[in-house]
Amino acid sequence: MKIQTAVAQEQGAQLTIEPVELDSPKANEVLVEIKASGICHTDAAGRDFATTPYPVALGHEGAGIVKEVGSSVTSVKPGDHVVLSFSYCGHCENCLTGHPANCVHLNELNFGGRHFDGTHRIHDENGKDISTFFGQSSFSTYSVVDEHGVTKVPTDVDINLLGPLGCGFQTGAGTVLNYLKPEFGSSIVIFGTGAVGLSAMMAAKIIGIDHIIAVDIHDNRLELAKKLGATEIINSKNHNPEEIIKGLVKSGVEYSIDTTGVPGVIKQAVHVLKPSGTCALLGMAGDVTFNIQEEVMGESKKVVGVIEGDAIPQLFIPKLVKYFKKGLFPIDRLVKYYNYNDINQAFKDSADGSVIKPIVKINQ
Repeated sequence: MKIQTAVAQEQGAQLTIEPVELDSPKANEVLVEIKASGICHTDAAGRDFATTPYPVALGHEGAGIVKEVGSSVTSVKPGDHVVLSFSYCGHCENCLTGHPANCVHLNELNFGGRHFDGTHRIHDENGKDISTFFGQSSFSTYSVVDEHGVTKVPTDVDINLLGPLGCGFQTGAGTVLNYLKPEFGSSIVIFGTGAVGLSAMMAAKIIGIDHIIAVDIHDNRLELAKKLGATEIINSKNHNPEEIIKGLVKSGVEYSIDTTGVPGVIKQAVHVLKPSGTCALLGMAGDVTFNIQEEVMGESKKVVGVIEGDAIPQLFIPKLVKYFKKGLFPIDRLVKYYNYNDINQAFKDSADGSVIKPIVKINQ
């Protein structure tokens, strides 16, 4: 079928909305009319850093309405509202033990540009293949997605709002609720108050943590963090967060999360831990140098990477929707909507920090 999709033709190029051909869904796949899709730092990485072969149709926080299902699909039907999330095989040991975000095929399925069977679903007007992103390419009017990447959500919540539950919001909240599982009354520091960090912070508030400390360099974001549940806020441009945190919690905090990927900030996130504390790394980062004895092993600290909040999307995303409906996870306070034709402006506003979570409305 003829659709439109937003394509990065080459590394660093602005997205162009182009007419393309989308194949019909195969037995294990679902055709979704995309209503809206969030913009995440991973989309910018796909545009700028060749994480997926070019040309690539970007978008990986899609939400929409099921239009058609393959012959073996049983979890959704036409008319269902769905959120699209990451691709996983469903068959490897990690998937079968409840950790699909650690699927052994995760990188090839989400960044390889092809679907499960090794073929493409999107082609330009000359028949040339276009890479799929995260198994969905949701900056498109329609997407064909493997059943594993589709989660049914209630129809009484605005579908335009829910796409970021498939990645950014899921990553932050899931790291707290699924992976770290902090004890009631414990303490956590979250470095970076973008969409991922604020989602983690709101999840920490749900648990009832005594100290929820937010660290950032933007006062406006820190003020929002305070309104959404942070017990203390620190602007790290003006103050040394290690000194302030050790003043608040003298032995150090039980948990820290870095969403920035900045090496110096990652080291701070480890330094503020109490002995045996855990630091979860969520940001894309390069080399970071530690003195293992003095900074990690000598105090039994744990430094871990967490992908997609260690979530099973089909179970976790509906929980987040319930939290939202109860007023416990107010993601609507983080978003700004954009028209489809303004997608490059949405990327710009995300990059400069003026908008926490841009959402592009597509089929409106």
